[in-house]
Amino acid sequence: MPQPERVNELIKRNIADLINREIFFKDGLITVSFVDCSPDLTRAKIAISVLPANLAGTALKILRGHSSLFTKILKKKTLLRHIPKFDWVIDSTEEEAAKIEKLLEEIKES
Repeated sequence: MPQPERVNELIKRNIADLINREIFFKDGLITVSFVDCSPDLTRAKIAISVLPANLAGTALKILRGHSSLFTKILKKKTLLRHIPKFDWVIDSTEEEAAKIEKLLEEIKES
C-alpha cells in the first residue's frame, strides 16, 4: 500500500478509536467514513457520518473542539513525524443514496 493510503488508514483507525473513547455524544453515533490526506500530508479531510443526521452540526462542533487533543494523542500513539491539520466534513453519501432509492421507488410505483 502506498504511503498516503497507509497514512489515511492509520489516521482513520486512530481517530475512530479516539472518538469512541474520548467523546461523549449523547443520543447519537459518529462514525469515520474516510480520511483523505493532502499529498504533502499537511491536511487531512476527515469525513464523518452522524446518526441521527440532525445532530451533524453538533458533532462537527464537538470534533473541531477536540482536534488539538486528537493531534496530541496521535503524536504520542503513532510514528508519524507530522500530524496533518484536520478538516472535518459531513459525509452525505448515505443520505444521497437514500434519496436516490426513494426516487427510484417512486418511479417504479408510477
